[in-house]
Amino acid sequence: MAKNKSRSSARVRRHLRVRKHVSGTPERPRLNVFRSLNEVYAQVIDDIAGHTLVSASSVDGELRSAMNGLTKTEQAKLVGLKVAERAKEKGIEAVVFDRGGYRYIGRVKALADGAREGGLQF
Repeated sequence: MAKNKSRSSARVRRHLRVRKHVSGTPERPRLNVFRSLNEVYAQVIDDIAGHTLVSASSVDGELRSAMNGLTKTEQAKLVGLKVAERAKEKGIEAVVFDRGGYRYIGRVKALADGAREGGLQF
């Protein structure tokens, strides 16, 4: 018999599978991506301490005015640039990229490219 399987539960399973191997340390924290239907969120996380070091999203007050008229992919790139800028201010140079169970295309790739453009190494 078929079990009830949703796209979101499949994504959570994929994310857990990836998280077995990807972990953020104080020297090289984890850049986590979450995307909803309309927004995109990024966090730089130290998994050992269990703290979010920096974050940026398309609903940030700073970025909200710049988001008008942009596609979701362009918005994701801006979020990547902003999270990289904030990470550099905190002295973070290198991160481990955690795509959150999403495919590495579209908004996830745009966010990663923006973060690389902003100077993060991964």
